[in-house]
Amino acid sequence: MGVEQLAIVLIVAVVSVIIGYLLRKQVVESKAAEAETLAKRILNEAEKEAETKLRAAELETKELALQAKADLERETKSRRQELESAQRGLDQKEETIGRKLEQVERRDRELETLTKDLDNRERATADKEILCAQLMEDAQRQLERISGLTAEEARKLLLQNLEQEARLESVALFKRLEDETREAAETKAKEILTIAVDKCASEFIMESTVSVVDLPNEEMKGRIIGREGRNIRAFERATGIDVIVDDTPEAVILSGFDPIRRAIAKEALQRLITDGRIHPARIEEIVEKVKGEIDDDIKKAGERVAFEMGISGIHPELVRLVGRLKYRTSYSQNQLQHTIEVAQLAGIVAAELGLDVKVAKRAGLLHDIGKSADVNMEGTHVSISAELAKKYGERPKVVNAIAAHHEDVEITCLEAVVLQIADTLSAARPGARRELLESYVKRLEGLERIANSFTGVSKTYAIQAGREVRIIVESAEVSDVQAYQLARDIAKRIEEELQYPGHIKVTVIRETRAVEYAK
Repeated sequence: MGVEQLAIVLIVAVVSVIIGYLLRKQVVESKAAEAETLAKRILNEAEKEAETKLRAAELETKELALQAKADLERETKSRRQELESAQRGLDQKEETIGRKLEQVERRDRELETLTKDLDNRERATADKEILCAQLMEDAQRQLERISGLTAEEARKLLLQNLEQEARLESVALFKRLEDETREAAETKAKEILTIAVDKCASEFIMESTVSVVDLPNEEMKGRIIGREGRNIRAFERATGIDVIVDDTPEAVILSGFDPIRRAIAKEALQRLITDGRIHPARIEEIVEKVKGEIDDDIKKAGERVAFEMGISGIHPELVRLVGRLKYRTSYSQNQLQHTIEVAQLAGIVAAELGLDVKVAKRAGLLHDIGKSADVNMEGTHVSISAELAKKYGERPKVVNAIAAHHEDVEITCLEAVVLQIADTLSAARPGARRELLESYVKRLEGLERIANSFTGVSKTYAIQAGREVRIIVESAEVSDVQAYQLARDIAKRIEEELQYPGHIKVTVIRETRAVEYAK
């Protein structure tokens, strides 16, 4: 490269540098002008915004000042009203105090006046007392002079007379009180017994020494007897009960003195009839099964009664004996129902008299267990009951009450008297031992009443112990066809209105006899 070219390059470079410098200077000046303009605009906007905020602050300050002034005025007004109200209250209190002061002053004046009057009266009374004392002394001297007795002698004589009169009056008073007490005691005793009977009125079921088992048909009698009588002999041997097969329609009779055996025999025979398989082996099987169920029923009956009476801690053997009473009767009363009623009555009477209710109830529950004990035990049912109660740990009071409830031994506790009362009320009150007779008579009367209520009936007879009713009708009013309808209607009425065991045969008699059964 030559010198000229180098010089040209250098010149071009220098010129380029100068042109670039000039261009940058021009750009910088231009940007500086723009920045100055922007700064002025921002400054103007800031001044305007500051003025706006200043005016807003001035307005807010004025509003706050006005609000504070209004609040201050309201508070001042409220305080003024409170002060005025307090002032009015003080004025009223001052007026009240003034009136009370006036009343106090007036009462002071009245009290002063009364005090003066009282002083005057006291002085007058003292004068009168002095005068009375003088008069009494004069009268006493006069009496002594007239009677010839001193005051001390007269006082003694008067006291003697008063003492004698007081003795006479006290005797008369004692007699009157004794009579009133006796009458009140009798009235109270009657009231207690009435309450006891009213609170406990159990129904009694009268049983006999026979039980009737209904049969579905007459053919069943032959099956019960069996070939050459082997079935009936096996049944009697297994149960110890006599089976009577007679002309009674569709029924056989079980006879035996032991009600438990009779209950077992009845239940077993009913099951055999229902089952249909009647032979010696089956008879023994059913009888043994029923015996176990009856034993369970006896135990549950005793436990249930003890629970209902609220009596606990009884020996299991005593509970079993109580349960056995369910199948016992005494003078036509079901013994368990009698025992329950005696326990309830004894508890009620003991409560009314303030005695031990638990002892009375316990004695009532166990008082007749001797009737259900082993027949091999010797003695009366009372002695057996007391012996069993003592044997199984009952308290002496309970044992004495049981032993004395028929007055066989001396009474040592009042609960024994209560048991006597309860036993008498249960056994001897009217109706306790006539339930079956009354029901029987009522059933016969009911049969005749129902039959006689139909038109055309001339005469009615209840026969066969109420198992049949025979009706004689007027032939002019009842035809043969109507007789059949009448027998059916009467049987239907009997089914609806009466309760009875077994069947009742309704026989209507005209020229022909129409027979219908109420089942």
